[in-house]
Amino acid sequence: MPRFESLERGTRRARASSVRATPSRRGLARLAAALCAALPTIALAQVKIGLVLSLTGPAASLGIPARDTVALLPKQIGGQSVEYIVLDDASDTTQAVQDTKKLISENHVDAIIGSSITPNSLSMIDVVADGETPMISLASSAKIIEPVDAKRHWVFKTPQTDAMMASAIAAHASAHGVKTMAFIGQADALGETFYTEVAKFAQLHHIDMVASERFNRTDPSVTGQVLKILATHPDAVVVGAAGTPAALPPKTLRERGYKGLIYHNHGVGNNDFLRVCGADCNGTFLPASPVLVAAQLPTDHPAKRLALDYIARFEALRGAGSVSAFGSYTWDAGMLLGNAIPIALKQAAPGTPEFRRALRNALEATRGLADTNGVVNMSATDHLGLDQRARVMVEIRNGKWVYQPN
Repeated sequence: MPRFESLERGTRRARASSVRATPSRRGLARLAAALCAALPTIALAQVKIGLVLSLTGPAASLGIPARDTVALLPKQIGGQSVEYIVLDDASDTTQAVQDTKKLISENHVDAIIGSSITPNSLSMIDVVADGETPMISLASSAKIIEPVDAKRHWVFKTPQTDAMMASAIAAHASAHGVKTMAFIGQADALGETFYTEVAKFAQLHHIDMVASERFNRTDPSVTGQVLKILATHPDAVVVGAAGTPAALPPKTLRERGYKGLIYHNHGVGNNDFLRVCGADCNGTFLPASPVLVAAQLPTDHPAKRLALDYIARFEALRGAGSVSAFGSYTWDAGMLLGNAIPIALKQAAPGTPEFRRALRNALEATRGLADTNGVVNMSATDHLGLDQRARVMVEIRNGKWVYQPN
């Protein structure tokens, strides 16, 4: 630790000088000079950002683009160097908790980005609250940040909430004459919370929910669930799932001859999902991040310019057509921190509880920050800060994302 060693050497020299010269004004002046010379070194302590990402397991298609985006994040913010520490939670809640504890207790990070999925993000809340370390989740559920209680006081997120996306699905379905709707989702927090929102907005649009089924991320088949759904003859089916496992229900529905509308949640916004689902997903719909169709957006869309900039950076790193919404959520987390860190640095040095508190407060005070998904206006009761401009309706057509104007 050379920086702190220089402080110790300076202090020892100052002490020795004061002993030789007795407690005179000259000795005190030398001591003060030595300490002042060391203070800038302390102020330049490194900012540490930890990331808990699903790099292996069923949610890997969400975590990998997030990890790749880390290479694009700034290495210096507010004149301070920034270190990013990435850990793999293996799509597992227990591992996510262990990773979070390690980042706080051993790596002494100033903030955490992650996890990639809702169950893991929910499992991390107690840990970051106990460690008083701000966290920016990359997962969808509103339960991650709502209500902003004593624990969620420390938690923020960048993806659109399930409520925002469910309302878009219900509005689109109603406009297309849907009267009955079925749901099949993951048997976890994502599936449960998304179903709740879908059912709520379906009711507002006078759409009857006629079936609700669940499956596990690792299930090899959903034939039983699909047969139960088909027996209710729904006009539309909503799939509440994320990543490549979300391809199984629509593929099974198509194999069984279903001709109605199929909707996905925004957890499928990457090319790995398109690859796995293939032609079976053509003609299906999802509310999505503007990043997926940035080039197709109207010129006045608030996210278009920054989304195109991110896409150019990411594709320069990973190749044409490699971008996904999940990388953009990480980029936006970086933008939030890039805006908040300089504010926090005016109040405390990195690596201290005071800095983490100042950083949390600065995140919550974010106003009018444009990012790749919209415009962020946080508050004490809203730790997302996005409005309806942050979602667009997309159709999958010939294996491509196609923007659907309102």
